[in-house]
Amino acid sequence: MSQADALVEGSGVDLDLSEGELEAHREHITDFIEAVVDDAGADGAVIGLSGGIDSTLTAHLAVEALGSDAVHGLVMPSEVNTEGNMSDAERVAEMLDVEYDVVAIDPIVESFVDAYPEGADDRMALGNVRVRVRGVLNYFVANAESGVVLGTGNRSEAMTGYFTKYGDQAVDCNPIGNLYKRQVRQLASHVGVPDDLVEKPPSAEMWEGQTDEEEMGLGYDTLDAILALHVDGPFSKSATVRTLDVPESAVERVVGLVEESEHKRHMPPAPAELDV
Repeated sequence: MSQADALVEGSGVDLDLSEGELEAHREHITDFIEAVVDDAGADGAVIGLSGGIDSTLTAHLAVEALGSDAVHGLVMPSEVNTEGNMSDAERVAEMLDVEYDVVAIDPIVESFVDAYPEGADDRMALGNVRVRVRGVLNYFVANAESGVVLGTGNRSEAMTGYFTKYGDQAVDCNPIGNLYKRQVRQLASHVGVPDDLVEKPPSAEMWEGQTDEEEMGLGYDTLDAILALHVDGPFSKSATVRTLDVPESAVERVVGLVEESEHKRHMPPAPAELDV
């Protein structure tokens, strides 16, 4: 029995959504996207397309909410992106009949390296620059076209801090932000995303060969189960270990990710009000 199946059968907390629940989420999210754009007085939305499941699902729902004419996709490859992911990103845009631009970000990233050569060998710092450059480009296009920037982050990433501060979470909203990764895949299948995109191993592609699950140290099904049961839910660490049949270190790993990334989920702090 997998960890995810153990969660479903043993805990009473079911991450698998029924057809009715999937359709309710679909309607709820499309209504949300439409309301965000209307409330902003915007003409449409801009979304960065990576070829991954999160941006693909968000793009599908954005087109349902706004129409293809009101969605602008940006495909922003760098030297570390695989050709397959970038071609998948373009395939998604063409499948949805949305306008899109391909903007190679390497020249922009290189200008940062030229300005600060000392950072050239820092893989994490350079990877974050790539992500932040994409965020700036998203807003450049959105501002020029009176659009809002749609984020593509999911609940699992947000809770564990698996995003770049002021990068892929420099957005106006996160339409799929309430869905665990497992549920993102379910909803993507429900709305008709091709199976090869649904099943593709997730990667932020901040550097060559990166995969989400390898960097986090555990699979998404296990991560989602621990988040739902122990972090979001009422189960103790020991009960979570027993229910999911996972090592205690896995639960501690997830709790550590959540705690260490707390600062990412809040506005930058300021001193308390001074009583003078």
